[in-house]
Amino acid sequence: MLERRDVPLASLTTLRVGGRAARLIEVSTSDELVDAVRGEGRDGCVVLGGGSNVVVSDAGVDIPVVAVRTIGFEVGSDADHVLVDAAAGESWDALVARCVSEGWAGIEALSGIPGSVGGTPIQNVGAYGQEVADVVAHVDVFDRQADRRLSMTAAECGFGYRTSVFKTEPDRFVVLSVRLRLPMSRHGAPVRYTELSRRLDIDVGESAPLVDVRAAVLELRRAKGMVLDAADHDTWSAGSFFTNPVLAQSDVPADAPQWLQGDGRVKTSAAWLIEHAGFAKGFGAEVGSGAATLSTKHTLAITNRGAATAADIVLLARTLRKGVHDRFGVTLHPEPTLVGVQL
Repeated sequence: MLERRDVPLASLTTLRVGGRAARLIEVSTSDELVDAVRGEGRDGCVVLGGGSNVVVSDAGVDIPVVAVRTIGFEVGSDADHVLVDAAAGESWDALVARCVSEGWAGIEALSGIPGSVGGTPIQNVGAYGQEVADVVAHVDVFDRQADRRLSMTAAECGFGYRTSVFKTEPDRFVVLSVRLRLPMSRHGAPVRYTELSRRLDIDVGESAPLVDVRAAVLELRRAKGMVLDAADHDTWSAGSFFTNPVLAQSDVPADAPQWLQGDGRVKTSAAWLIEHAGFAKGFGAEVGSGAATLSTKHTLAITNRGAATAADIVLLARTLRKGVHDRFGVTLHPEPTLVGVQL
């Protein structure tokens, strides 16, 4: 365990904004993570993983920040499935790459997503028709409220679209490790996303080799500025800034994309709403300092053009949300965790 003081947080997030941490505690084992979180008691702390899905206030953080640097990777088997246990601090995309190379299917469409393993069940990370919830066997956590470790099944995790019990109760659970149950196959799961099926030149519902799916997903993500590249300001973002709204059928604009949900509601596209509210790719130069803009490749990513502050990011997000609400009566909700800021 390593403790440092007055540490700039901007360098620890993919948006590269945010003030300083009065105390930063770096932990390298699950035991250290539990001890660090438990030791802060009632005043609490901020748990920071890969920093890819967070917006930190320019004022910084007065309470301790616990940086998760835990590592560990174990493999077992269960009938025709492999069981992969990964520590919360492991790189998510490195895990995906390993699974693809070994012939373990089920997360190949989640290639290129930045951040650490521990963040994926919190957000129920998903892309191109796959979600982490599809393959989670259990998540090992520290329950701050009960002061004990738990192993929670997928059903107990409360997974939903970009959410989980870990997200709805952020001050309670700290993810220690994740177990995935993956089919042993060199071919991926049936492709459920039209854009990906077109790139692979297959029909929706057909499958393709894992390596081909990963390569296609990385190509699609790079084209949208969604694969980290220090030289490309379009990747200085927190990924998709807003979740796709899930609405009653009557509230969905007539021409908007629609995906029927199991409860009868309809999911529509936040990117479509933003574009049709009048905000084009690259919009933002006229908002505040102009240092934060929409990506020039994708209207769902708010980007730091090099000198943006958290205040710049928030101002642009508020502008987009107000514009969409004024035009369509739909309120967009942020996907990143907000630390010390509000929309």
